[in-house]
Amino acid sequence: MTRERLRYWFDSTMSKGTPALIGWLAVASALLVAVVTLAAWPFADGLSLWRVAWMGLLRTLDPGTMGGDDGNWFFVFMMLVVTLGGIFIVSALVGVLSAGLDTKLDELRKGRSRVVEREHTVVLGWSEEIFAVVSELVKAKKSERRPVIAVLADRDKVEMEEELRARLGEIGRTRLVVRSGDPAEPSALALVSPDAAHSILILSSDDAELVKTLLALGSRRRTASGPSVVAAVTDSGNLTAARIAAGPHAEVVDSQNLAARLVVQSCRQSGLSAVYTELLDFDGDEIYMWTERMLVGRMYGEALFAFDTATVVGLRLGGGRVVLNPRSDTVIGEGDQLILIAADDSEIRPATAPPAVLPNTIGLPPVPRAEPARTLILGDNRRRRRILRELGHHLLPGSEIHLVGPVAEDVPLPRDVLVTAKQGDITDRATLEALNPGIYDQVIVLSCDAYEPQKADARTMVTLLHLRDMDTGAAIVSEMNDERNRLLAQVAEADDFVVGGRLVSMLLAQLAENRHLGQVFDALLAHDGPDIYLEPAENYITLGASSTFATVIEAARRRGETALGYRLSSDSGTAPRYGVRLNPPKSEHLAFRPGDQVVVVADR
Repeated sequence: MTRERLRYWFDSTMSKGTPALIGWLAVASALLVAVVTLAAWPFADGLSLWRVAWMGLLRTLDPGTMGGDDGNWFFVFMMLVVTLGGIFIVSALVGVLSAGLDTKLDELRKGRSRVVEREHTVVLGWSEEIFAVVSELVKAKKSERRPVIAVLADRDKVEMEEELRARLGEIGRTRLVVRSGDPAEPSALALVSPDAAHSILILSSDDAELVKTLLALGSRRRTASGPSVVAAVTDSGNLTAARIAAGPHAEVVDSQNLAARLVVQSCRQSGLSAVYTELLDFDGDEIYMWTERMLVGRMYGEALFAFDTATVVGLRLGGGRVVLNPRSDTVIGEGDQLILIAADDSEIRPATAPPAVLPNTIGLPPVPRAEPARTLILGDNRRRRRILRELGHHLLPGSEIHLVGPVAEDVPLPRDVLVTAKQGDITDRATLEALNPGIYDQVIVLSCDAYEPQKADARTMVTLLHLRDMDTGAAIVSEMNDERNRLLAQVAEADDFVVGGRLVSMLLAQLAENRHLGQVFDALLAHDGPDIYLEPAENYITLGASSTFATVIEAARRRGETALGYRLSSDSGTAPRYGVRLNPPKSEHLAFRPGDQVVVVADR
C-alpha cells in the first residue's frame, strides 16, 4: 500500500509539467553530486569536502572539465562517473526545456493568455463585419494615448491575426490583441477582461450564439457604470430574446431592419447614402452628445450659432428622449444635452464671437409641393418585405412600386400604392430597357440572396453599369455585400451604395463609443419623425451670391429646419464623399451654383 501511494505521489508530481520535471532533475543532480563527493573525498589528496563537491558539480554541467583530472585512480574514476551522470541529466534537462518552450509557444499561438488591460474595447465573435468594425474603432481611438482592441473568437489565433493584418493594413498606435476561445464560454470570456473594458461589441452570424454570449456576459457582475454592450441580431424574431438576455445596460439592434431602413431613406434622393455614411463613419464628422452650461435657459435657435466648429442638430432631454430639429423657441433646460456634429469631441468649443449672417443673400422659400413617386425594385432578398413596408410610410397615395423578381407573397402592401411584380433577369440589358427605367423617380437594386455574396455583388455591378449607361436620371440605390466591391463599382460614378453589413458595423462602432446614439439614429431613420433632405441651394441662398454657412443655418431656421451642410454638384461624382460636406465652419464663405444642394433635417 505504501509503495502504491509513493508511486501515486510520484505520478501526480510528474503530471504537473515542466517545472516538476526540472525539479526532479535538480534533485537527481544533487544526489549524484552528493554520492560521488562522499565516495571520492577520501582519495582527493587533501582537497576539502566542499572543493570536491564543487568539482563534481562542474563536471556534471560541463563534461569537458574532467579532461585535466589526475591523482588517485579511484578519484579520477568517480569524476568520470559524475561526468557521465551529468551528460544524462543535462541532456534530459535540454529536452525538458525544449518541450516546455514548445508547449508555451503553442499555448501563446492558441491565444489562451489573459489580457490585462483597462478601458479597452472588446470584440466578441467573428464575421465578415469584423474588418469594418475594427477599422472604424481604430479611427475612433486616434486621439487616445494607448488604445487597445481585444478580439475573442472561436478560431485559430494566428489565422485571425493574419487575416486582420491583410485586410486592415496599418492601424497606427492602436494595439490589436487576439485571443482564441468561445465567447459564450465564461472561462474563455475572462481572457479578454470584459469587466474592465470600456465597451463590448458582439459579432455573430448566428443569433443563438449571440444570445448565449449575451447570457455569458450577463452572468458576470455588471452594473450601470460597467462597459456598454452592443450587438446586432440577423433575425427580427430573435430581437426580444436577445434584449432580454442582454439586460438593461446593453444595446441590441436589428441589422436587417436597419439595413432596410437605410435603403429606403437613401433611395428618397440621390446623395443621401453619402450623408448617412458620413454620419456613421469615423473618417470625418460624427454625432456627439454635449452638455453646455452657458446655454441652459436659452433657446434652441440661439444654440445653432453657439459653436463655430460644431453643428447643432437637436436635443437629448433630461428624461432621455431625443428630439431632432426642435422648434427654435424651445428652451434648453437643466440636464438637457445638445446633439451636434463635430470632427472630434476635442473640437467642440463655444464660438468667441457671433458668426456673420448676411440676410440680404437669403433666398425666398418656394411653395412645397409633393407628388406621387414611381419606384423600381430590382432583385429580391429577405429585406424586400421590410423595404416595401418602409416605403409605404414615405410614399404618397397614387405612388407606384414595380418589382422585378419573385412575386411578393403574404406581405402587407402599402395602402393606396400600386404594387406590381414580374419575372426577369436584372442583369439582362434587354430586360432593363423594356422596363423603361427613365420613368422612375428612384431605383433600388437588391443583392440577391440566391447567390453567394461575391457573385451577388458581381450581378449588382452589372445591373448598375447598365442603368448608368441608360442615364435614367433616377436616384439609384444598390446593395453591396462587400465593401471592396463598392470601391470597384465606383467606376460607375454611382454615389448611392448601401453596403448593409458595413453600415451596420459602422453603427455598432458608433454605439460602442456612446450607446445613447442609438436613439439619435432611430429618430433619423424612423418614418414618423424628422428626416434628412437634400434641398436645392437656391431655396436658401441666392445663387452666385457670396454668403456664409451661418446664413444657410439662419435661412433653414426660418423654414423650421436645421442645416447640417451642403453638397456641391461639381463634386457629386467624386468618391468617397460625392460632394457632401457636413459641419463646415459657420464663417466659411460660400457661393452656390445651380445644382448645389443644402443638407437639412426637417419634419415633413
